[in-house]
Amino acid sequence: MNLDPKYITQYGNNLIQEILAYSPRVISAFLILFIGLYAIRVINRLVRKIMLKRKFEVTLTQFLGDILLWGLRILLFVTFISKLGIETSSFVAILGAMGLAVGLSLQGSLSNFAGGMLIILFKPFKDGDLIEAQGMVATVSEIQIFVTKLITANNQVVFIPNGILSNGIITNYSMLGNRRADLTFSISYDSDIKRAKEIIIELLNDNPKVLQNPKPEVFVRNLTDSAIELAVRPWATNENFGSVFTEVLENCKTAFDKAGIVIQPYVKEKSADKD
Repeated sequence: MNLDPKYITQYGNNLIQEILAYSPRVISAFLILFIGLYAIRVINRLVRKIMLKRKFEVTLTQFLGDILLWGLRILLFVTFISKLGIETSSFVAILGAMGLAVGLSLQGSLSNFAGGMLIILFKPFKDGDLIEAQGMVATVSEIQIFVTKLITANNQVVFIPNGILSNGIITNYSMLGNRRADLTFSISYDSDIKRAKEIIIELLNDNPKVLQNPKPEVFVRNLTDSAIELAVRPWATNENFGSVFTEVLENCKTAFDKAGIVIQPYVKEKSADKD
């Protein structure tokens, strides 16, 4: 089949005319794309700086910054393809259908996402806090969008999904700054209660890690069949809590031995005999 040179020339001329006619739209679309990407980067940095100046949580700042970044990028992309002359209505419909399908398949992840939002907004804990949740006692290392990263006392890393974490009971040991140690000493009935209390109070007053405001307390907690139970309630900062707990136990045991106060071993009470 022979091609007529006239048709080839005419086709080439038409192609060149179409390219020349369409080139301003392409150039303007790419200008919008490049300028838009630069503007988005500047806006994102500016918004993050403003949030940090207003003392927003770092996690919340990163999260809102990422949402703003991708929201502006999607808007820029739609503007870009619209400028090229591509119909956007069908494109938006496809995105909507894809979003619905992804949402249905990721219901658990969306629950964790919502839980992360609740944690970030209402702040039941923050990075560095010691919390108890879902049967775990650990320090918060990082609050992510879907999970919270915890580090236990034996240096194990635990990830808890934010969905179940936000819906469960959370005990924050660090929020108020100070903690009270609840200790109990069981002494024999032959021991001098008054002297035992004096020894404990003296040890608490001499320990620099024990706070004097609120004042530590020592009182008779219970009288069992085998022993007198003394409750000891010293207060300490979160940093010194573990040291205060162990030092009070050790120092009281040593002082009791020197004073002749007998610590009564625990004896399980027997149930009453049936007739």
